[in-house]
Amino acid sequence: MHEKTDTSAGAVRRFAGAAAGVGLAALLAGYPAPGRAEGFVRADGPRIVDGNGRPVILRGVGLGGWMLQEGYMLGLTGPGMQHAIRRRIVDLIGEQDTQAFYTAWLDNYVAKDDIDALAAWGFNSVRLPMHYRLYTLSVAEEPVAGRQTWLEDGFRRTDELIAWAKANGLYVILDLHAAPGGQGNDLNISDRDASQPSLWDDPANRDKTVALWRELARRYRDEPAVAGYDLINEPNWGFNDAQDKHGCKETGNAPLRELLVRISAAIREVDTRHMLIVEGNCWGNNYRGVLDAGLWDRNLTLSFHKYWNGTGRDSIAEHLALRERWNVPLWLGETGENSNDWFARTVATVEGEGIGWANWPVKKLRYNNPLQVIANPGYERVLAYWEGKGPRPQRAQAREALMTLAQRDVRFEHNVRHPDVADAWLRAPHEDRSVPFKPHRIARGGGEVAAADFDMGRNGVAYFDTNAANESGKPNADWNPSQLYRNDGVDLVRSGGEVRVAAMQRGEWLKYSIEVEAAGTYALTWRGGAGTLRNRVNGDALAPVATDRPQRATLLRGRNTLIVEAVSGTPELAALRIEPVAGDAR
Repeated sequence: MHEKTDTSAGAVRRFAGAAAGVGLAALLAGYPAPGRAEGFVRADGPRIVDGNGRPVILRGVGLGGWMLQEGYMLGLTGPGMQHAIRRRIVDLIGEQDTQAFYTAWLDNYVAKDDIDALAAWGFNSVRLPMHYRLYTLSVAEEPVAGRQTWLEDGFRRTDELIAWAKANGLYVILDLHAAPGGQGNDLNISDRDASQPSLWDDPANRDKTVALWRELARRYRDEPAVAGYDLINEPNWGFNDAQDKHGCKETGNAPLRELLVRISAAIREVDTRHMLIVEGNCWGNNYRGVLDAGLWDRNLTLSFHKYWNGTGRDSIAEHLALRERWNVPLWLGETGENSNDWFARTVATVEGEGIGWANWPVKKLRYNNPLQVIANPGYERVLAYWEGKGPRPQRAQAREALMTLAQRDVRFEHNVRHPDVADAWLRAPHEDRSVPFKPHRIARGGGEVAAADFDMGRNGVAYFDTNAANESGKPNADWNPSQLYRNDGVDLVRSGGEVRVAAMQRGEWLKYSIEVEAAGTYALTWRGGAGTLRNRVNGDALAPVATDRPQRATLLRGRNTLIVEAVSGTPELAALRIEPVAGDAR
């Protein structure tokens, strides 16, 4: 579903230093965090509040890829269902080693270090996408038809996550991402096997879904760190018209409402306090008919999902109308897979309406996330084989590659941190200013600033690019085709072992915050491809100058702001060289 990302180790590992150097927590310290919420989170009219009645804005991250894999997160462009991925792994290394791979994956993909980092950056919640197979057997596997077998592995891992979250003052939202049988025709998101009865085809699958939620509620009914139960992720099913595969034209949605009401009643048999979160058809967004007979619970929140569309208030008008009509809260339960500018504008809009959100996902081999997994070279060869671009690896080679991925590569300490992504979710939505992407300190003898290290912030604040986000209505990355180094709408390219700003168009510009040790006159030279630029130093515009030609400018001691704008040509910028004019720096 998403464009392939450049995951070459050289570029992203160089970026790890930038993440460490910036100190993301320090960057975000200026934005006031909400007071620590207390007690059970609940719906109160159109708001989500804590136990003391204070509004709660959930600023979260979805832990996608952990309990439920999707192919694109692993670099695959073919079948993306987890059971299909598992078959590919079995084909390479056998059943026993495949089981060892999945155990290691669950042990390492999300751990306490990940949760500690998310909290330190400023997120206050995590959404746990659960695969039902970690908690119970499938209907076909049950030794006694109609009875439910509970598997402790899923509950144990959920318990651990809740403990990690509580240690950081975070909330957890339990999300049934893969329901028994699968809840839609988008097969990847629920690991659905289209050759088997779906959730909607088989009453036994619905019975198991209801029973699973009753058991989850029984176990977590006394846990206020659980903010709510997200009952069924992204239903997408044509109940009245099989040609309407994802239910986007559905007007009745009667089977969806019926199941949501059944699940809610089962939960309320054992748990009367937790907030229930429901999602419409059409990937969570089609509520037509779902509420027509009225609300069935007093503690209900409506979730919607948002991808690849506009970011203004009009883009959520239909959901706001639901809130007004039914006097219930909204929660943007899943959004992301876009540029930093799109993230910031989306958050500014929804938080302006008092709506919380959860970014999707926390990490993957590809881009757009706070964390990025860098796969070992052996896995890249496995992936090439799966994609039909390389030879089949030997079993021992494949096992080593896959186990290294699951035991090492996915772990937090080996992930690349992307401070620009976290900044886009947490600080940039609320400030019309930029902050340094990494420190630029110019000593008395001069120095160099990489062109790709421009400030962090929204389009028009930290930079200006004519194509800064994807609002096309479909997944693509034409706002930055390389998907390289950082997640802004500025085209980047690898050239000669370095990351460059590519093909700037007339009127596009970049901003840099620079710390200068000594005031004085300096020669500024942009190293790069042919084109004409205009430098603006501390607000003062200089005459246009060609790349690779020095231009004198006065810099102050301490903080200076430099903006470079493309005037003509399509300059490709590598770095700015700043050299003192002899005898002038002081």
